[in-house]
Amino acid sequence: MIKVAIVDDNLFLQKTVQEKLSFFENVEIKSKSLNGKELLQKLEKNSNLDLILMDIEMPEMNGVETTAEVKKRYPHIKILMLTVFDNDEKIFKSIKAGADGYLLKEINPQELYNSIKETLSGGAAMTPSIALKTLKLLREPQVFETEEEKEKITLTAREIQVLEQLSKGLKYDAIAENLILSKGTIRKHVENIYAKLQVHNKLEAVQIAKKNKLI
Repeated sequence: MIKVAIVDDNLFLQKTVQEKLSFFENVEIKSKSLNGKELLQKLEKNSNLDLILMDIEMPEMNGVETTAEVKKRYPHIKILMLTVFDNDEKIFKSIKAGADGYLLKEINPQELYNSIKETLSGGAAMTPSIALKTLKLLREPQVFETEEEKEKITLTAREIQVLEQLSKGLKYDAIAENLILSKGTIRKHVENIYAKLQVHNKLEAVQIAKKNKLI
């Protein structure tokens, strides 16, 4: 028996995939999850799976994040992305995360079954249009922003100066004197720094600034 898990936040699409696989007696649906977090909880109790059919856009934990985590914890489990998305960035990130193949949800039952068999045999199943896009990505590599880069913290030159002074333990009066600014202006800069770094005190601000190599 081929033991399969379906991960999709759309119950109707979960059922559609299950119906497609119901034609094949040697395929057993072991679990269905609405997001990556739920799948990982189930895998902790039982990781006896051959393959996961993984959606990409899901709440809590998306398919790309989940794929990376599953591959880290359970490298024996194969993962096929089964999604409506065929844009270059989704394909690139899925493959980079460790996906073994990439299919579009419009796939018919026989092709889905063949793709599962191919993947379990060590192949890399892909919908033809996805295969073409993947070849294009190999020929013409693109740079995609990571989530960390998107959330990169940016401070102004003046805010960095204020933060450097704070890191030395100086009070607002001393910082104002050193930077030839008013105490009120320093206080306003500190408020902006706290808001940008999402912190509530000087210690946290300095720690995050050092971690992000701002000072």
